[in-house]
Amino acid sequence: MRKKRTAAAIIGAAIAPLLLAVVPAGTANAHAYVSSPPSRQAQCAANTVPCGDIKYEPQSVEGPKGLTSCSGGNSRFSELDDDSKGWTVTPVGTTTNFDWTVRVSHATTTWQYFVGGTKLAEFNDGGARPGETVSHQVDFGGIRGQQKVLAVWNIADTEMAFYACIDVNIG
Repeated sequence: MRKKRTAAAIIGAAIAPLLLAVVPAGTANAHAYVSSPPSRQAQCAANTVPCGDIKYEPQSVEGPKGLTSCSGGNSRFSELDDDSKGWTVTPVGTTTNFDWTVRVSHATTTWQYFVGGTKLAEFNDGGARPGETVSHQVDFGGIRGQQKVLAVWNIADTEMAFYACIDVNIG
């Protein structure tokens, strides 16, 4: 019996470093998406637009910080990057509220909003954890017409962010 425990301990000690090398580090334990105006993944979840896996988990568009794609660089959700898919365009004013549905909260650095690669707004949460919903009022300035808004939730204690694209007609 003593030898079996010793052998198990030795094997466990040998395997542990291998597991640490294989298990990905730094994934955010959070999930959220823009629900209003409806983001592309919200449209998938509501079956407004036919989609693949994203319709079951609209809150899971996670990727490294600093990306500019609707899919967050996640090939599983690449259809979100397809501008010709027939996304519903929501008419909005020159100032609009973006509402996030937060399924699992996580410490937050910033929430950012971009149009055409230009940052329109940034809200700094300083590491706070959001509630079940978060709303930001974004002023589009002089931008008008049909646009694709990239909304980004930057997580505080990982290198990850959550991404959502929202098709709007400003004016």
